[in-house]
Amino acid sequence: MDLSKLENALGYRFQRPALLRLALTHPSCGAENNQRLEFLGDAVLQLSMSDIVFRAHPEQEEGGMTFLRARMVREETLCAVARHLSLGQYMRMDHGCELSGGRDRPAVLADAMEAVLAAIYLDGGFEPASRVVRTLWPKEQEVSMPVTDNKTALQEYLQSKGFPSPEYRTMAEEGPAHLKVFTEAVFNQGQEIGRGSGGSKKKAEQAAAGAALEALRKAEDGK
Repeated sequence: MDLSKLENALGYRFQRPALLRLALTHPSCGAENNQRLEFLGDAVLQLSMSDIVFRAHPEQEEGGMTFLRARMVREETLCAVARHLSLGQYMRMDHGCELSGGRDRPAVLADAMEAVLAAIYLDGGFEPASRVVRTLWPKEQEVSMPVTDNKTALQEYLQSKGFPSPEYRTMAEEGPAHLKVFTEAVFNQGQEIGRGSGGSKKKAEQAAAGAALEALRKAEDGK
C-alpha cells in the first residue's frame, strides 16, 4: 500500500517505512502488530501534551494541568485525529475485524494513532513526533469536556488526601483480537482499590477508576 499520502498528511517522511507499516498493523494480523508501538506512543503523546499544556498555562496548578492533558489525550481526541488522517483506510487487519467495523472502531483508531506517534519517534526522534502533536491535535477550546473522566477524578481525589498517583495493571485479556475484553485493576500504594472491564485498556481503566472512587467515597461517608 502506498503510504505517501499519509506521510504528507502527517508532515513527516519516514526513513524506515517499515515502522509506519507496523504501526498500522492491527493485532488481528498476528504476532507482528502495533501493540508494542501503542505502548510507547502513549508515553510520547503524554510527554508532548504535558509540554504543550505546561507552556500554555503558566498559572495552572498540577491538578488543572492534569485534567486538561487528560482531555487532550483521551480516546475520543485520538480518534478524531486518526479520522482526520483517514487512518482507518491504511490499516492492515484480518477480514473478520474489517467486517465488524474495525476500520472505524474508536479503540482501534486511537491505538493506531498512538502507534504512529511511536513510529515517528523511533524513526526521527522526539521532536518530529511532538511536532505532529502540535500540528494535528485540536485546540483546547475545540475539545469537548468528557462526560466522565474517572481517572482524573481519582488522581485528584488521592492527591487531595496526600497519596501518590494511582497505578493501573492489566489483570486479564480475553477474546479474539478484534473483540477483546480487558480487565484492569487500580492500586493505591500497592493495594487494589478498584477493578473494571472494557473493550479497550483505556475504557477498562476508566471503569476501574470509577469503581475505586465509589468505594473510597462510601468508605469516607461511613466514617
